[in-house]
Amino acid sequence: MLVDLSVLVTERTPVYPGDPEVRIEPAADLADDGYRCQRVSLGTHAGTHVDAPRHMLADGAHLDHYPVDRFVGRGRYVDARGGFDLDAVRRAGVAEGDIVLFHTGMGDVYHEPSYFTDHPEVPLEVAEYLVERRTSMVGVDMCSVDHEPFEVHHTLLAGDVLIIENLTGLRRLRDAAEFRVYALPLRLESDGAPVRVVAEVA
Repeated sequence: MLVDLSVLVTERTPVYPGDPEVRIEPAADLADDGYRCQRVSLGTHAGTHVDAPRHMLADGAHLDHYPVDRFVGRGRYVDARGGFDLDAVRRAGVAEGDIVLFHTGMGDVYHEPSYFTDHPEVPLEVAEYLVERRTSMVGVDMCSVDHEPFEVHHTLLAGDVLIIENLTGLRRLRDAAEFRVYALPLRLESDGAPVRVVAEVA
């Protein structure tokens, strides 16, 4: 079974305060041009997206630096709706190359202002543990893994752990003993890119 964990991108898609709004405009019309084409303008961190090290680190790698197999891996679900807990992460059996998804419940208020102001932070000790375990990617159903000064971002990205933000529907993985995550972003020479994230549940 395939489970889509990505938000829909429209002109109503909420974006992180200060980021570019999503714009989808006609560039060619069927009646006038014989075909349809749209011009899409959005920031590299709009909707469900991946952060590359370049996002926060001066000498960090662009997203296109990574081979495609880096965006596919065994998934580990962690229920963080009651808060982040290092012991819960340890119990999840995280191994090298895993993609760890934290279900905080913030995705339920994705279209409300509180989504960008009231989200919890991934504790620094959890981020450091995931770097130690050589985790491939960390995903959250929040707009960010932390708040300014973005210490968790720096820790994960400096440890070569990529970050997925604005996931949705993680509750559907609660009872999945095993699943595989496919998080394939656009191949941009950039600090990040929109991504379609799908979990394949055994």
